[in-house]
Amino acid sequence: MSNIRIRAEANGGKTTVAALITHPMETGLRQDAESGDTIPAHFIKELVCRWKDEIVLNAQWSGGVSQNPYLSFRFHGGEPGDAIEIAWTDNLGQTGAGTATIR
Repeated sequence: MSNIRIRAEANGGKTTVAALITHPMETGLRQDAESGDTIPAHFIKELVCRWKDEIVLNAQWSGGVSQNPYLSFRFHGGEPGDAIEIAWTDNLGQTGAGTATIR
């Protein structure tokens, strides 16, 4: 279900990370157009990015984040060739993860 595309680039002692995550991100407030039934909540609740086993980002999300979220951030450190890992857990207990090499 999940796909994470990650790009990371080091420049001047800082690394810029950009990620596109495939996830439905349902709020639990929308109704199905045909049946009128409420679509159950299904959203990423925690996202963690690690570099060299160090957490460089820990985000707590809710249903207010759009479908297929895009995330971009910088952190101090990182060098070309280092690995970056992004992992998430959603409110249904499903998980996803992806890795990339810093350029």
